[in-house]
Amino acid sequence: MQSSKRSEALYALLFLSPFLLHLLIFFIFAFVRTIWFSFTDKTTLNESYNFVGLQNFVKLFGEERFLLALQHSIGFMLVVTTIQTFLALALAAVLNQRLRGIAFFRTVYYVPSVLSSAAVTVIAIWFFQKTGFLNTFIGWVAAHAPVILALAGIFLLAQAVQVALERARGLPVAPTDPALAAISLVVAIGLTWVLNAMGLVVPREQQPPEFTWLTNADSFLGLPIPLWSIVILNIFTTIPSLMLIFLAGLQDIPKSVYEAAAIDGATPLQQFFRVTVPMLRPVTFLVITLSLIGTLQMFDQVALMGDSAPLNSIIVMAYYVYNSVFSGEGRIGEASAAALILAGLTFVVVFLQRTFGVSEKAH
Repeated sequence: MQSSKRSEALYALLFLSPFLLHLLIFFIFAFVRTIWFSFTDKTTLNESYNFVGLQNFVKLFGEERFLLALQHSIGFMLVVTTIQTFLALALAAVLNQRLRGIAFFRTVYYVPSVLSSAAVTVIAIWFFQKTGFLNTFIGWVAAHAPVILALAGIFLLAQAVQVALERARGLPVAPTDPALAAISLVVAIGLTWVLNAMGLVVPREQQPPEFTWLTNADSFLGLPIPLWSIVILNIFTTIPSLMLIFLAGLQDIPKSVYEAAAIDGATPLQQFFRVTVPMLRPVTFLVITLSLIGTLQMFDQVALMGDSAPLNSIIVMAYYVYNSVFSGEGRIGEASAAALILAGLTFVVVFLQRTFGVSEKAH
């Protein structure tokens, strides 16, 4: 019996050995070397190096670029985690409906997550150029704003009139009734076309784009404008994966809970906030934790931006570590110290989220 257990343990070790070897070399060994190098003045140019104690850590907090990277990483983490968690939950709630063709939309909405990060970033560089798609689209919308506003105003007026007439007849019609909305849309398109033909509502001349995303020196909510382009890009590519996690959590909630809430008179909005959100707390905890770790360690999209944006406007902690080693004198000691600070920051943020943020237990 004992020999059988030893054989099982041996086979288990044999199967685990590739993973354990990978863990030992690329994680444990690398982490120990990083700790040692953080207390030395090692660079890629010198073979010998000296022990300098905490000098690298003190030097980092006196360096402007490191402080910028730290500020950008924390701001990026807070903004992206908040927005993408909310949008991923909202999108999952929509895709959890039993509608015809919903599998198609689930597939389409997940596509950004499986696209190559390099390809998406290259497309984004064109997208955010001064004469790129985003500025061109914004200019088109601004030029056609009178027509768009007229169309929206007529649609809302027609819908309100139809709903009021139906309710006057004693019919319980919702303001968003799709049949009435279709009629309102036809009326709005027709009247807008008439107003445009009469010259009362016409597009304005489209102005050439002046706003720059990748070279703008201004800031918004504490983050440089070029970094906001990466915020938008990161949210676009990450939401699908988080949406899938939320969708799995939503499908695990018993339908009987919603039926009981409906019997008690809860509206769909009340069911969402009083039933769905509390029961999704364990899933929300996982999503927020993954998002916090991922945003703090974000590297590839900044690196792929290259010279499209000034380095100081998009630099984050992970790229600072890379840039410190592979540019200039190859400051391995300072880069190792910065990597340890990033690891410590990640641990502290996750610990604070676990202690004071969304709990792991459903209510």
